[in-house]
Amino acid sequence: METRLRTAAVALAAALTSPTLYAAIDNIDFHGYLRGGVGVSQDGGIEEFQKNKVGRLGNEADTYGEVELGSEVYKKDDVSFYVDTMVSMFSDGSNDNETTLGDDAQFGLRQLNLQIKGLVPGDKDAVIWGGKRYYQRHDLHIIDTKYWNISGSGAGIENYTLGPGAISFAWIRGDANDVDYRVDGDNDVNINYLDLRYAGWKPWSGAWTEFGIDYAMPNTTKKQKEYGGLYDADNGVMVTSEISQDVWGGYQKLVFQYANKGLAQNMISQGGGWYDMWNDTQNATGYRVINTGLLPITDKFSLNQVFTWGSADDVTAQTSKSTLLSLVGRGQYQFTQYVRGIGEVGSFWQKDENKVGSDYKQAGQKYTLALGLAAGPEFMSRPELRLFASYLNDSEDGHSFKDNTSNNTWNFGVQVEAWW
Repeated sequence: METRLRTAAVALAAALTSPTLYAAIDNIDFHGYLRGGVGVSQDGGIEEFQKNKVGRLGNEADTYGEVELGSEVYKKDDVSFYVDTMVSMFSDGSNDNETTLGDDAQFGLRQLNLQIKGLVPGDKDAVIWGGKRYYQRHDLHIIDTKYWNISGSGAGIENYTLGPGAISFAWIRGDANDVDYRVDGDNDVNINYLDLRYAGWKPWSGAWTEFGIDYAMPNTTKKQKEYGGLYDADNGVMVTSEISQDVWGGYQKLVFQYANKGLAQNMISQGGGWYDMWNDTQNATGYRVINTGLLPITDKFSLNQVFTWGSADDVTAQTSKSTLLSLVGRGQYQFTQYVRGIGEVGSFWQKDENKVGSDYKQAGQKYTLALGLAAGPEFMSRPELRLFASYLNDSEDGHSFKDNTSNNTWNFGVQVEAWW
């Protein structure tokens, strides 16, 4: 027995130190994201209040992580085959041992795809892809929102050079689940998206643009068509155009969007393209304007802002018009190479005009001060650890805090955020 164990140990040591294994490990790209921490409020744990509208700093209660592993599994001349994978974990961070038992934590498969370069005639850098992936998402970081996000399982060709820019086309699936509980065992609706984009055209010095159209097609079964109701949803469209400009070493971006049918609600929900199958949206239309940017005012002081105005009509059978106005600003002052002071202020107002009865209004504010320890002086440098205090105020809807007895509360805590 001792001889066999010694032989196995020698074999394992030889394998772990072999050049072939080192080459395989070196060929793996390791990326990821994490956020987590600890905090308290006057209502127990951290209170999270409308973070997509008043800002996320000092206003997040969850623990979330993504681990991404990718590798170029084949390379010859200009031809490359790349496999990408990503898993995620989400929890409330309340326990030591967080498992799927009792829904303490949720684990997901976020990406699993193949990307091929070098096989598109006329453009060796264009990519043919298939599988499940985050597809060219457009992010507003300080409010944790992606205003253009058609992700899921699909296939496509992207970054094919055409004129002064590049064109991308994808077919992506994003189903709607549990649409109408009255249809037993057959209440999930298959929805397919056709996504066409053109990016990279520079109309003048320091400016760049991107344009796109997304066409959503609910694909109901025969039984669902016979049932009708919510299953009678029409195809919807979302059009996006954006222009960005270099400013003072930073940038400013202006985004215009239009959407109809089940996509219209994205204009007032801070959504990025999900299709609403749970409401009557046959007459729905909506618009959205977004301004965001990063301005390095001095070598030590920077500002990041997100302004959103959205309006949508007939997004439910009960509402005639919905309007959203949100403004969030984050200022950052760098004390040293690694120590910074951060302040964030956010406010929003939203109104749903009902066809019958009184209108529904929402409004609120958030004020946060934080001390950050970050890996470098750049505004988006991460990892970062923050010690924060936040004041939250529900100025319209009423008693949202302290067991529904108060319209305001405080958050105190420590949070870390990292991407790599």
